[in-house]
Amino acid sequence: MYHFIPLLILTYLAGSVNFSILLFRLLGKEDPRSQFSQNPGVVNVHRQTGPLWAAVILLLDLFRAAFIAYLALRYLPLVYLPWCALCLLIGNRYPIFHGFHGGKGVANFLGFTLFAAPWSAAMAAVVWTIIYGITRQPFLGSFGMILVLSAGLAWRCAYHPLAITAIFIICVFIVFAHRANISRLLSAKKTP
Repeated sequence: MYHFIPLLILTYLAGSVNFSILLFRLLGKEDPRSQFSQNPGVVNVHRQTGPLWAAVILLLDLFRAAFIAYLALRYLPLVYLPWCALCLLIGNRYPIFHGFHGGKGVANFLGFTLFAAPWSAAMAAVVWTIIYGITRQPFLGSFGMILVLSAGLAWRCAYHPLAITAIFIICVFIVFAHRANISRLLSAKKTP
């Protein structure tokens, strides 16, 4: 249990490293937060640089998150696993290394769950694809993905109340991070 606080701190710091911001600097490009959604996530990287660099960023996010899940599974009781996922998302959303303005955390949650509950990560990717295919809204696909990932992580943690609490906070956190997308969609539906 003495690993819990140090691992949470390490997880937040790991989440605070935004690969797309670093990649854009290496490529001599403008900060990815300066265009389109002002989000340094995979979808915005795709809009700015195309599928190759978006895939690179996605893989880096997945690998980092899976490694954090590995550490959490190795050093912590299962009920604390979702709390590490939450710290990873907080680091991603409010990165200390990038002015506390980061991504929305969906790819990180996917990577974390990919290691902790692989079957749910595979199902979540299918759900995202179906919802995106129907709506053409990446964030709606992400919401479906988050529900499936949450169910998988809850199952992995034997539905323990402490784990469920963290999972609920993760869901609220991700939905809150997408509030501008929700607002735009609702506004568009009201416009004739």
